[in-house]
Amino acid sequence: MSDDDQRDQIPAEPAAQAPEAPARAGGPEPEPIRFFGTTWMNHDGGYALLRVGLAVGSLVTAVAAAVLLRLAYEGLEIGNVGSFLSISVVVLFAIASSIAFVKTWDSFNRRPAPSSDEAALKGLKTIGFIGSLIAYFLRCLAEAPGEKLRRAEYERATAEFARRRGTRTGNPAARRPKRKK
Repeated sequence: MSDDDQRDQIPAEPAAQAPEAPARAGGPEPEPIRFFGTTWMNHDGGYALLRVGLAVGSLVTAVAAAVLLRLAYEGLEIGNVGSFLSISVVVLFAIASSIAFVKTWDSFNRRPAPSSDEAALKGLKTIGFIGSLIAYFLRCLAEAPGEKLRRAEYERATAEFARRRGTRTGNPAARRPKRKK
């Protein structure tokens, strides 16, 4: 046998794998929220401080972005590009910000459908990022953004898990086969 044939017959050693986290047998896990992790579940681990910090941070970022846009508008005024272009830029950012606000606010209450227009609106939401920041700020005043949606999904999954676990009667492999009549 050649060396190639011998290598083909020798079983490969299993690759070294990182130790996996132990699976929880108690049911579904809560889905983490960006910046909050799973602290939204029990409102622990600095949850209130995170909410306040993110609310202030998103508001400060929105104000800084508005100042930056104001400077850009003044640059258009200095460049003497005409009133049509100046008004068009203001209207564009106002419309884009309002659409971004509405879409961001809706995303906190429901998940988008797989065939929805979210991907097509990504550019528009980027242009209207101030609206998204304001929506994030307002939601942080009440709860972690997306907390209500994820809590409802988690409670539904927990109830479904409990219902499935409750209907089990034992090990199906240990059951005796049914007698033929």
